[in-house]
Amino acid sequence: MSRRAEAPEALIARAREGEARAIGRLISLVEDGSPVLREVMAGLTPYVGNAHVVGLTGSPGVGKSTSTSALVTELRGRDLRVGVLAVDPSSPFSGGALLGDRIRMSEHATDPGVFIRSMGARGHLGGVSRATPQALRVLDAAGLDVILVETVGVGQSEVEIARLADTTVVLLAPGMGDGIQAFKAGILEIGDVFVINKADRDGADSVRRDLRAMISLGDRPEGAWRPPVLKTVATTGEGASEVVDAVDQHRAWAAETGELERRRVRRARDEIEAIALTALRERWGSVGEGAVIDRLAEAVASGSSDSYAAADQLLAD
Repeated sequence: MSRRAEAPEALIARAREGEARAIGRLISLVEDGSPVLREVMAGLTPYVGNAHVVGLTGSPGVGKSTSTSALVTELRGRDLRVGVLAVDPSSPFSGGALLGDRIRMSEHATDPGVFIRSMGARGHLGGVSRATPQALRVLDAAGLDVILVETVGVGQSEVEIARLADTTVVLLAPGMGDGIQAFKAGILEIGDVFVINKADRDGADSVRRDLRAMISLGDRPEGAWRPPVLKTVATTGEGASEVVDAVDQHRAWAAETGELERRRVRRARDEIEAIALTALRERWGSVGEGAVIDRLAEAVASGSSDSYAAADQLLAD
């Protein structure tokens, strides 16, 4: 049997042993929406729930890829196995990732304790790929301890990462108006750890002071997590240890308070909804020209029906 046609259970077994090719093949099945994906997800289920998913987000230019690489180095120094899902802007030609993040993290390419995968956003808003939730399951089941999800870097729409991650790290940099941007984009609500990268530049202390002031204005109940504001210089690795410590502290707090379970249930709910909606769209579109949805749309456009009644009829059919 060729590797391309290899049975899901065999691929899962090899992935569980840490084989990078098998892990990569499983993620490819996810991205391609393979017909065997149901079987793959069922086979992975007994092995998931152990990895800590950490989202890294921030505006373009703050140094997300360099920061991710520095965190991988720190985590490996603590003898943890690390996965990286770097969501790149999609190629306008192939729809695949442009692979810039993999190139920038090439120093970890030969480390068997690190798995790096670039995934194309393929036009999906929110800074992540539609395939990200199930790709996370693959890496989790493969026995990785920490999974870093680095978003595209598209500004205000990146808040979606907070619905995927156990801990969300928001990266900012001096000289980019990031304090104001964080306030406008609702970043204050999604960040569990704030990191001011490029802290060797002028203005880092000012950004840190402004962020701390904005965080202190929030109405937080007793016992709520108070996000730390840290400084790093990712190019040298300075501050990476403090960031990992803060992420660990957040996970411990989230596990103790039940927040970790709530976030994972929410993530699973979002995944179920996305799968169900995809199935509905495929069903509606499979009939071709003259399908029920087209006739309903014509009725709504002509004023002989309303959109709610049309939606009810579509679901009933």
